[in-house]
Amino acid sequence: MTIANTNTGRTSMDPVTFEVVRNAVINMTEEMAVTVRRAAFSTNIKTRADFSCAFFDAKLRCIAQSFAQPAHLVAMSTITPVSIEEFGASNLNAGDAIIVNDPHRGASHLNDITIISPVEVEGKRLGYVANMAHHVDVGGSSPASLGVNKELCQEGIILPPTRIAQQGEIDSNVIKLILSNIRAPRETNGDLRAQLSANVVGTRRLTALVEKYSGSLLEDFFDELIDYTDRWTERAIRALPEGTYEGEGFRDDDGFSDEPVRLNMKVTIKDGHVHLDPSGSSQQRLSPINCVRPMAKCAIAYVARCLVDDGIPVNDGFLNRIHVDGPDGLVCTAMRPAAVVGGWELVSRMVEVIFRSLHPVMPDRIPAAGKGCIVNIGFGGPDPRKGEYYCYMETIAGGNGARPTKDGPDGVQTNIQNTENAPIEEVELHYPIRVKRYELITDSCGPGRYRGGMAIRRDFEFPYAECSWTVLSDGRKFAPWGLMGGFEGSCAKFIFDPEGEHRDLPSKCTIEVPKGGCVRVETAGAGGFGEPKNRDKDAVLRDLRDEKISDDVANNVYGLSS
Repeated sequence: MTIANTNTGRTSMDPVTFEVVRNAVINMTEEMAVTVRRAAFSTNIKTRADFSCAFFDAKLRCIAQSFAQPAHLVAMSTITPVSIEEFGASNLNAGDAIIVNDPHRGASHLNDITIISPVEVEGKRLGYVANMAHHVDVGGSSPASLGVNKELCQEGIILPPTRIAQQGEIDSNVIKLILSNIRAPRETNGDLRAQLSANVVGTRRLTALVEKYSGSLLEDFFDELIDYTDRWTERAIRALPEGTYEGEGFRDDDGFSDEPVRLNMKVTIKDGHVHLDPSGSSQQRLSPINCVRPMAKCAIAYVARCLVDDGIPVNDGFLNRIHVDGPDGLVCTAMRPAAVVGGWELVSRMVEVIFRSLHPVMPDRIPAAGKGCIVNIGFGGPDPRKGEYYCYMETIAGGNGARPTKDGPDGVQTNIQNTENAPIEEVELHYPIRVKRYELITDSCGPGRYRGGMAIRRDFEFPYAECSWTVLSDGRKFAPWGLMGGFEGSCAKFIFDPEGEHRDLPSKCTIEVPKGGCVRVETAGAGGFGEPKNRDKDAVLRDLRDEKISDDVANNVYGLSS
């Protein structure tokens, strides 16, 4: 059923049908996500859920995304249209699929591989299903492709839009080419096939929708959904305080020099649009601590998404009102051939800086800083139990910032991260390692009326064989800040042989760990909110009892003994 829309001069869909179809399309992307997760081989995808799925219409507009990784929010909505336009929509047929991971075409970093498939029903192109997943290894200089390198070509295999399947048949030559360049071919092969399977499921579900409602109705729905989202987003942004707000933050270093990386974020809210201008940030570095423009847009899109109505759909109607201005060639608008595998470390801090810049005009909505970094850990080597080379990667949780009315959550993935923590049992079952300790860190939470979230300690031991171990992270020098009198959270630490040599490691390095060796990771805590002296004494006693804080902090910071 349709009704006349006097505002636009065209026919619009009745509300009931609109909502039914809207939820059906969203559920289709969620079913794609279930398929990826159930069929994947690697812990990073099947357990930690480091992937996202989406649907684009024939006009290459993002229509729906699964509830997955905010870090993929903009990257997938950029790389999919770019890839289709470059490859040529007319060169794709039903049953085909293309693969791409090139950051400088609009993706994020090389580990995030996107597979895109056209959806054709009765000979007509309805749109494209796509999914992006973080693969445990894509080659490059170190296991998990997290090496401290200067150029993109050193980080792994670069895939332009390439046909990987034709008329339902996987191209074995393309698969062989990819697998020949990586360290974990068995897992990667399984993960790629899981992604391809998800697109098959999405195609089937959309075909069923066409059979039920007709292709023309769905095309009308796509237009209506984008207009509906645009109107809702504009109204929600206009409700925010208009103006220009500026903040500054730093990353410790770039992995090659000790010079901090400066992030200057200028946010403008005006006329129903949100703009981010990173002018004043450091120039792009010969290091992996760069990000491309779509990754920078993810930072401001995430913040905007947090501040507007939570019911607003995530599609082009929302994303088209979010903009990144300023020049190319900055660390957060890097150009080819910049290395970018550490780019999400930048984006994580950018999110925190943007939030802080808005705190003066939204003091009751903005939290203190959280861990503010991804904490990429990767290692690999011979697995004597299986007689093959293994490769493992993980991002480790930390403290989330205290909020104006609540404590910060402990040991969680923060802001743009929505991955899950890898269970010790699964890690030790599938990889030749032992997680010797896994615990929250006492006194890592920034004191305040509401305290910050606690950091995590995770000790990796290698009892069976030597390995090459890499950390690509940050947060050792600049602590997460508190707000309104709240104290800072703890800094991150990376320690080799914690019970022996106890050698502090930089936050970006690759080392060789001998058989029997151990490496400790301590993530960052989070900042507190409000003066610690105003904290409820029962809450202080509870934290003390639960060993979240020590006697010293309880007495000397919170004044418990007074």
